[in-house]
Amino acid sequence: MELIISPSGERVREELADSDSWSSYVTELRKLLGLVIGKGGARFLQVSELLVNEPLASEHIGLRNGVKVHFSRAIDLIDRMVSGLGPYCRISVPGKLVIESGWDGAIHVYMTRTMSADLVGFHCQSSILRWRDATPDVAVLKPVRDVTDESFWAAVAKDSERFTLLCERWAYGDCGYRWFRVTPENVVEVSLLMRPRSLVCVVSDPELQTRPELLEDGFTAFMAPLLPGELVYRAYPFGADTLSEVVDEGFAFMLADKAMDGWCAVVPDPDGVNRALWESPVGEDGISPRSGSY
Repeated sequence: MELIISPSGERVREELADSDSWSSYVTELRKLLGLVIGKGGARFLQVSELLVNEPLASEHIGLRNGVKVHFSRAIDLIDRMVSGLGPYCRISVPGKLVIESGWDGAIHVYMTRTMSADLVGFHCQSSILRWRDATPDVAVLKPVRDVTDESFWAAVAKDSERFTLLCERWAYGDCGYRWFRVTPENVVEVSLLMRPRSLVCVVSDPELQTRPELLEDGFTAFMAPLLPGELVYRAYPFGADTLSEVVDEGFAFMLADKAMDGWCAVVPDPDGVNRALWESPVGEDGISPRSGSY
């Protein structure tokens, strides 16, 4: 069952945290979420589908896909999401409960019918509660299935004899990834920096010239020099108007986003299982063309 919780006042839905009545809605929402999570019987909830468009604040450092947060912190995160602050994510008790933010201050809660039976008929003053039969949307239709195992890193080490860039995407959004230049000397060090459930993409001998034809599509700009290790970059997911807009900021190299579509794998959980859901850029089966030839 899906429970949609939203502000009852139109002005609250429009102004969110700027509304005078926002605190009443949030107080009620937090109380209701406490009841829902209590029905799930878990003190810790799992984070997934993390979206980070701004650098994480100090209190959120360490927030990653797959981590488990105490229920009180989970409610704090939901509070920030409905307020339009972020970071945004899906919070769940696998098999029992899924909580997602929606639009206009709304929250979508998916739960088992057993859990919902005790909550149907619950009334609020500052909130509208709507029930319907539904399941969470499947965000990824073609998940990446390859993992960053020993053979993957051995292949990266071999490729790094040429000029090789590696991207670790640990969350969706402009600030959800890191870039590295990988060499035979630092490939082990870089591999140890990768975090579980991150998507790792590798490209060797890429074209990095600042070319006008790259401006219309998404690209990443890098500062010089491109020394081994972590790189300074800026994402331009929607392109840019002029080259000077990029170069004047001190960026000397540009890499088209589509250049990273060829060789990707997921960092598995410590037990070796891939539980992440990243959309495959390489085909319907989610298998990289390098798979089996590492």
